[in-house]
Amino acid sequence: MELMVDYITSLDGYGAADGWPGWWGLEGPEYLAWLEEDSSADRTLLMGAKTYRLMHGFASTQTEGVDALGAVRKVVFSNTLEEPLAWENSRLIRGDAVDAVRELKQTSTHPLSTIGSLTLSRSLLRAGLVDRFRVVVFPVITGKTGQERVYDGYPDLALDLIAARTFDRGTQLLDYRPRVLDAPLPPGPGSAFGGTA
Repeated sequence: MELMVDYITSLDGYGAADGWPGWWGLEGPEYLAWLEEDSSADRTLLMGAKTYRLMHGFASTQTEGVDALGAVRKVVFSNTLEEPLAWENSRLIRGDAVDAVRELKQTSTHPLSTIGSLTLSRSLLRAGLVDRFRVVVFPVITGKTGQERVYDGYPDLALDLIAARTFDRGTQLLDYRPRVLDAPLPPGPGSAFGGTA
């Protein structure tokens, strides 16, 4: 079954910023409508304990964009949380997340998608288990206040674009097929690093 890593980021690659509201205050009606529709897609969300706590709290206080997440199947990877989990439709898995996701890809009847969960996503990418890498980039740079740099510690990846969309307020959706690289890609023709000009 397909596995997608899914993020929202600032243009400079932060997942959040100190003092800024959710979505950096830049969520427009078009984006929220897409998010509501996307949140209700028939898939299973994968997350770690930190994201579970954050999103459960966020979903309990928001009415737009995240309220549909309650009905979505959720798998939480944690060795610290205890059952039963408070958020509806959530299942706890202990132990090695990569092994568990490898098995889920073989047995699940629904597409799998991470939500946040930087450490989990990193490990799944390193293991070569990710089929799609989707990011929504908000038009803001939070170099001074940014928190949770999304791409630190990632393997090198080649990203083949399969879809793109621009939402209201300049927010960009980029959907890729990732390939983990053992070495940097060689320069192409016409590049400043060895091709002909």
